[in-house]
Amino acid sequence: MSCAVEVRNVSVTYYEHLALHDVSLNIHRGDFLGIIGPNGAGKTTLLTVINGLGQIHAGTVRILGTSAQGAILTRLRQRIGYVPQNLNIDPRSPITCYEAVLIGRFGRLGLFRRPKPNDHEKVAMMMELMGIAHLRERPVGLVSGGEAQKVALARALVQEPEMLLLDEPTANLDPRAVKEIIGLIVDVYRRFSLTVVMVTHQLDHLPEVCNRVVFMKDTRIIFSGTRSEALQPERLTQLFGDAPVDA
Repeated sequence: MSCAVEVRNVSVTYYEHLALHDVSLNIHRGDFLGIIGPNGAGKTTLLTVINGLGQIHAGTVRILGTSAQGAILTRLRQRIGYVPQNLNIDPRSPITCYEAVLIGRFGRLGLFRRPKPNDHEKVAMMMELMGIAHLRERPVGLVSGGEAQKVALARALVQEPEMLLLDEPTANLDPRAVKEIIGLIVDVYRRFSLTVVMVTHQLDHLPEVCNRVVFMKDTRIIFSGTRSEALQPERLTQLFGDAPVDA
């Protein structure tokens, strides 16, 4: 199985703050990888590196067969769908849910090209798949948290990516919305044969199709293995206990 992402001895610093320390990770095509850890562990920074946008202090990264340092980012953007953490959208924003999803097509079209009927068809299809077709004309700032996440998923998927990156996609959602979002993620993972990387701080939010789990603590990867291995009590104690990671 070929690699979708190869991270080798990567360190990232923001000014004098160490955000990642000597991290190495392989993600194979078709993997569903969960990245777990407490706040400040480096999860979002690692996801940013996988997204080809991290300012790397040391190490190398290859994404979908291309060196991230030399990649033409516009081409890479076409191949990666990204759903950020919950965004607080101004309820006065005039952008409709349909328009918000349509923005995802511009990764393939280019900013200055007008969408064609085929693009509108793909947007309508994806909104239907996400169960938000009825929100077509609703201002995106006036939908619930779960509905907003479905819009964000549709926007990422409408560009037809090879890899889907999810940063805390179930954060701050009620249990029903969490179940719906996880179900949709599993559906699109299988339906579109994606490589998925999902960051969360709640292990029970990772679906059973998640075949690999990485634990992060203090800017490092401290465990990489299967979901069942990750659920072992001693592993969870290692992650969420107070003991620091050995130098």
